Amino acid sequence: MTLYHFGNCIALIYVPYYLAYKQSGLSEYGAFWKCIQAGLIYMVTQLGKMMVLATFFPDNVSDLGSDFIGEFLKSTVDLADLVGLYLVLASIPGKGHSKVLTAGIGWATAEVILSRALLLWVGARGAEFDWIYIQKCLESNILLVQHIITATLLWLWSRHDLKDSIKSVVTILLLFTAYKGLLLDFLISGTNTNAWVGLLIKAIVTVGYGVFTLVVYAGLAQVIGIF
Repeated sequence: MTLYHFGNCIALIYVPYYLAYKQSGLSEYGAFWKCIQAGLIYMVTQLGKMMVLATFFPDNVSDLGSDFIGEFLKSTVDLADLVGLYLVLASIPGKGHSKVLTAGIGWATAEVILSRALLLWVGARGAEFDWIYIQKCLESNILLVQHIITATLLWLWSRHDLKDSIKSVVTILLLFTAYKGLLLDFLISGTNTNAWVGLLIKAIVTVGYGVFTLVVYAGLAQVIGIF
């Protein structure tokens, strides 16, 4: 039974990543090594973030509601993810859709391997079933969409032919990306929402501004013919 549960978690967490890579056509572009490169940049970025957090926020463990300012400052370090993902985009040649998908999927895959693999191996193989591992797997699928959206926003932000009004909105969305996790966790914990409803809120928020990003990207794609 424990092996069956572990297998379900592995399939739930990794199959969507595999399907996203195969069905997006990235395999036809030979993007595998670019995804590996994105993963390496992700690891370097996380190492840098850990060093900053260890230097400026040593042993700062507190309740989210009691030290929101401290957690906000710690979340500011997540802006480094935008820099790292931008470097990934800059290193990938090709059209817009292949760049954002390669960067987003490569970055997300590195994160899910480093942050979820050990958790599943140690926890999901336990003797007792726990819904938390199913929730973590579903959250990873939301993060896959999130990273592709972030890569798209960064690509849009780097364009010189984007209207100033739209670029300002894109900039706001990028900043929101860095603080989204903190703000949603604060909202969920402040309203005493259970884990499943909290997961639904995260999915709705991600889909919401993902749709907006897709509209902006599709509009620009039609104008300049990047497809």
